[in-house]
Amino acid sequence: MKYIIVGAVAGGASTAARLRRIDEHAEIIIFEKGAYISYANCGLPYYIGNVINDRNKLFVQTAAAFNQRFNIDVRTKTEVLEVNATNKTIKAFNQETGETYEESFDKLVLSPGAEPIKPPLPGITSEGIFTLRNVTDTDYIKSYVTQKSVKKAVVIGAGFIGLEMAENLFHLGLEVTIIEMGNQILAPVDFPIAAIVQQHIRSKGVQLKLNTAVTGFESGTNHPLKVNLKTGEQLDADVVILSIGVKPDTKLAISAGLKIGDTKGIWVNEFLQTSHPDIYAVGDAIEFENPITHQPLITYLAGPANKQGRICANNIVLGNTHPYHGAINTAIVKVFDMTVATAGTAAKHLTNANIKHIVSTTHNGDHANYYPGSKQMSIQIAFSPENGQLYSAQIAGYEGVDKRIDILSSIIKRNSTIDELVEFEHAYAPPFSSAKDPVNMAGFVAENILLKRLHVFYWNEVSSIHKDDLLIDVRRIDEFEKGNIVGAINIPVDEIRNRLSEIPTNKKLYIYCEAGLRGYLAQRILLQNGFTNIKNLSGGYQLWKAVNAELI
Repeated sequence: MKYIIVGAVAGGASTAARLRRIDEHAEIIIFEKGAYISYANCGLPYYIGNVINDRNKLFVQTAAAFNQRFNIDVRTKTEVLEVNATNKTIKAFNQETGETYEESFDKLVLSPGAEPIKPPLPGITSEGIFTLRNVTDTDYIKSYVTQKSVKKAVVIGAGFIGLEMAENLFHLGLEVTIIEMGNQILAPVDFPIAAIVQQHIRSKGVQLKLNTAVTGFESGTNHPLKVNLKTGEQLDADVVILSIGVKPDTKLAISAGLKIGDTKGIWVNEFLQTSHPDIYAVGDAIEFENPITHQPLITYLAGPANKQGRICANNIVLGNTHPYHGAINTAIVKVFDMTVATAGTAAKHLTNANIKHIVSTTHNGDHANYYPGSKQMSIQIAFSPENGQLYSAQIAGYEGVDKRIDILSSIIKRNSTIDELVEFEHAYAPPFSSAKDPVNMAGFVAENILLKRLHVFYWNEVSSIHKDDLLIDVRRIDEFEKGNIVGAINIPVDEIRNRLSEIPTNKKLYIYCEAGLRGYLAQRILLQNGFTNIKNLSGGYQLWKAVNAELI
């Protein structure tokens, strides 16, 4: 049996290694148009920023080591130009020798990945403008930044890679500006969580320009480049990083006549098999069903690609017996001192998919408050109003974000409910958590909402409160005086039982505190004292303040 794999990074290398472990005697050939295989592309920004100093640590395997261990023919710097699905052949071009040749296959795996979007803007090919997708790109950027003694960097695009690049360039001592066409960073998360992180980025002295489009590039005077914005503003830059996004590389699939899906990825069935029975596909180029929305989805993440490779190899050798259950886009990114993580389908995308849901936001310490170093962690979850199924989770915080998102991701992936959050049993000691973990707290609040013990309203509904309604701030008076929502009156929760006569019974009551807990306690007191129309601000004043600071 002869297997050919196109692409030798996450999905392709994983497929090849698994194929060999299952079938010792097969002929396996990997084609990689780049110079390197099986490298840690997620680590590239950190090598540029000198967080990772040893370049060799980026390589999980070299071509020679891969060949020696797995007896796999690895052909780097060799681009597959086209696939003839009828004859079951590929045409390859050796970039070093200039030779073009054909190779036959019994089974073919496409793992071409994605390619960076590079719009045809004036001046976009100028020196000093880079995309970051592979080791070669990394070497170019690192060499340029070092040799040119750059001082100003502009990063275009505020996705995961864009933010990582901004942070690492900042750590090199550069003055950094981030430009994003959308109204927020990190498109996979909802605006409130993004707003918290945006405030943190601005606190570092990094310029963040949202709702801003780039129209082109020109040669500068004091700096090599000028970045032209749609607003008419020009920014000086010594180096520009394009991180606008990526798109699936489907050229080979199209040449083979394979089915392309609705989101322009390579269509695969549940066994990662394309529309041709002897051709499979994995990684950033494939489209599969989102397990939550049941709509087509492309995932540009290394974790799913590696798992797909293993499953794909099983199905190729053992028959289509191992279905792939899809990915829920669990992802995490370090943004300066903060960590942001997401899993599942954001509330905005649930809305677009017409999936009914409730959103809840909680703020808690990442470990026991009395143990030194505790910092706030904000968790937003979205869940079904009917059965409590957890649809998504997003976290902005510092320590321990990774373990919480993994817990929540597991629950989402299994179609489980907030009941599991309520009863989740975690390892507890003061340096690591609290007796009631932030995951539990998110579950408690969601359960109260489902049981109608808690009625919430949201940051974007504050401006719609009618003048005849009453907005009550139940924080301490010193907190109220430091900042509050315009129009609110202050009745601290600890005084509310003795001041019930000051609250009219014929008005709608909107309550808020700093994070939500005291508002909930006030609501419970009022509900049991004859007040019936009361809502508590989800996420509290803390979330409202962060979001509104970003709306200015």
